[in-house]
Amino acid sequence: MKTLFNIGFVSASKHKNWPIWFWLVILPFIYLFSSCKKFVEIDAPKNSIVVTDVFKNNDLATSALLGIYQQMSTASVYSGDLTSLQTICGLTADEFIGYGQQLAQYNNQITPENHSGLYSYTRIYDANVILDGLNKENGITPPVKNQLMGEALFIRAFCYYYLVNLYGEIPLQLSTDYRITSKLKRSTIPEVYDQILKDLTLAETLLGESYVTAERVRPNRHAVQALLSRVYLYMGDWQNAEKYSSLVISKNSLYKLVDLEQVFLSSSQEAIWQLMPDAGKNTPAGSLLVLTTAPTNVSLSPQLAENGFEPNDKRKTAWIRSIAVGGTTYYFPYKYKVKSSSTVTEYSMVFRLAEQFLIRSEAKCQQGKFTEAINDLNIVRSRAGLIPIEQKIPQIGKENLLDAIQQERKVELFCEWGHRWFDLKRSGKATAILSQVKPKWNPIYLLFPIPVAEIMNNNNITQNPGY
Repeated sequence: MKTLFNIGFVSASKHKNWPIWFWLVILPFIYLFSSCKKFVEIDAPKNSIVVTDVFKNNDLATSALLGIYQQMSTASVYSGDLTSLQTICGLTADEFIGYGQQLAQYNNQITPENHSGLYSYTRIYDANVILDGLNKENGITPPVKNQLMGEALFIRAFCYYYLVNLYGEIPLQLSTDYRITSKLKRSTIPEVYDQILKDLTLAETLLGESYVTAERVRPNRHAVQALLSRVYLYMGDWQNAEKYSSLVISKNSLYKLVDLEQVFLSSSQEAIWQLMPDAGKNTPAGSLLVLTTAPTNVSLSPQLAENGFEPNDKRKTAWIRSIAVGGTTYYFPYKYKVKSSSTVTEYSMVFRLAEQFLIRSEAKCQQGKFTEAINDLNIVRSRAGLIPIEQKIPQIGKENLLDAIQQERKVELFCEWGHRWFDLKRSGKATAILSQVKPKWNPIYLLFPIPVAEIMNNNNITQNPGY
């Protein structure tokens, strides 16, 4: 059974130098981690002896942590495939058109019966296993312990950030004890955000500025700060959103805006954190979204492709393509350009520098720092070949500057990680915009329903209002 929060990263062919004991020990451990689990109902681990053995030394513990990234990059929610967060949120917003009953429902109407769930607590459980093992007596050296603990806290916070924005109030699972997790009630949104901040604040102190690998596929301190800036933005804490985005932007020897054609490459200097695809493959998003014939899953909304961009915006030509089939033109995102190739050149981008400029621009605007906000916005616009925003909007004030920032987020971050869906929600404009393009739009859809099967599994879980 697949779930949307299945994760991935490491593959045998990319790590041929790893000893045979790694594969004998970690494969059953990964199997334990990737098994399907209910919303919060976690069975007692049957492979507990394997879990215990994993924390005997640095190599085994590190391999266990890498197993989480493997699951992130190869399955469901984070990978960019058919049931991914990017795809479903793009359908729920106004970015994609869905084909077939499974996906078309997100264009119009979601119910607890037809919504299979855009969540899994599996990755949170995985992170909790790592944290539990590191906090007990073990053979892990202090530097490695700090690194692994920081990454596990980051992963847990990352998962909760998406859960709370999709479902609102959710259970906070901080234990691996199934007797506790199977009876959890939903925590309030402030409680969830408080836990996210606790995890990230601690992770920031544990992780260093340098990446521990040659590529940017394991988060460092700046990846933590990038997520902190986004979380504070969503919370309306403008000062901290500005603070943390500035910390990332200031590392200009490490992070740079690159040419539009190079943004999503594995070697991109714009990348803050990426997920490595499975061995011999490029990104699941490229495989799914690049069209060579009429779409059977999703295509890009014509409204976005044809009318969403300003004239001369280079992003439209660099990041969108079309195909004509039977007299009908279908558009598709072309950020990831490789549909199928054994030569791996693209990694799944999770955090990148352009978002940090847009976060800081919005945070500064909200604080009345209009000149500075305009400067940040124009940095992103300049790469796209657009004129400075003050030339387009001569009489610029707070409200139309915020609108300009949201428009820039729409065309810069489209089809990435649910940004458009979350921006519509947090700006309060979802109903006004989506009711124009979705005949059955209902404001209750601002939160996804808890699938009815999950409520039956745990009678402490209540349904979201209106369903």
